[in-house]
Amino acid sequence: MMNIFENVMLPVILIFASGFIFKIKTQMAIKPLSNIAIYLLLPFLVFQTFYKYSINSKFVTIIIVTSIILILLIIIGVVFSRFWGLDQDERDAFLLSICFPNSGNFGIPIIMFAFGSKELQYGMAIMIFHNILMGTVGIYVASDKSSGIRKPLTNIFKQPMNYVILPAILLNKCNVVVPNFLMKSVNLIGNATIPIIMLVLGMQLAEIHFQKVDWRTAGWACLFRLVISPLIAYFIATMLMLSYSMMVVLVLMSAMPSAANTTLYAIEFDKKPQYVSICTLVSTIFSVVTITMILNWMI
Repeated sequence: MMNIFENVMLPVILIFASGFIFKIKTQMAIKPLSNIAIYLLLPFLVFQTFYKYSINSKFVTIIIVTSIILILLIIIGVVFSRFWGLDQDERDAFLLSICFPNSGNFGIPIIMFAFGSKELQYGMAIMIFHNILMGTVGIYVASDKSSGIRKPLTNIFKQPMNYVILPAILLNKCNVVVPNFLMKSVNLIGNATIPIIMLVLGMQLAEIHFQKVDWRTAGWACLFRLVISPLIAYFIATMLMLSYSMMVVLVLMSAMPSAANTTLYAIEFDKKPQYVSICTLVSTIFSVVTITMILNWMI
């Protein structure tokens, strides 16, 4: 447990804390930095990811299983939201918190720490598809749907990250080598993206009025994200009789805390950003216990 905490979680928490302190000291506006992350930095990170990692035949299986997990989480989330009488913004914030795991800067290091190259390939494929889901379904969930689906679809097509996915995949598949000077620029900007996103989340935490947080639904969001999601993944993988290696990686990646990107989208589309950021923080803290338990159970 201490290895996971020290090597994976502690660096993340320290970056959150840096953003938190910076916001308190400077009172700098969050929205401009959030916009830079979404519209400038994320496209470089997405291109870097899709260009670097190949998509193989196992990707189809991962698409199917991951899509089923997402659909079930959305259905369960909507049912619970109606049961609690949440309004549309509260429901969308709840769905953002439970549906999208932090598979990139959290899930991949844990897979690398616990397993070998075969499992890492599965983890990379899952992370790639999670990026696609975040840029489409995530944007749709976060968008205002009061006047129909036109605005959410418009918001999806406004995301620059969605326009670099196909070119990056084609360049990878065709073995086209991007000039070194250009790739260095892409890597420099792409590598800055995750730290900036985590700083934004830390800054958002500094604006939270903790007494106003709906801790009941926040607690349930963490339970869905850390416990229910991996259980769904386990049962689906068992029913489909997937290989043990793929099942373990699917379960672990489904058990990751809420993605930091959800806070960016909550800020951008004004979907209860304080609630989403507190769910991300709390699920990140408690994940060290739940992930350790899953590792001990499955290894």
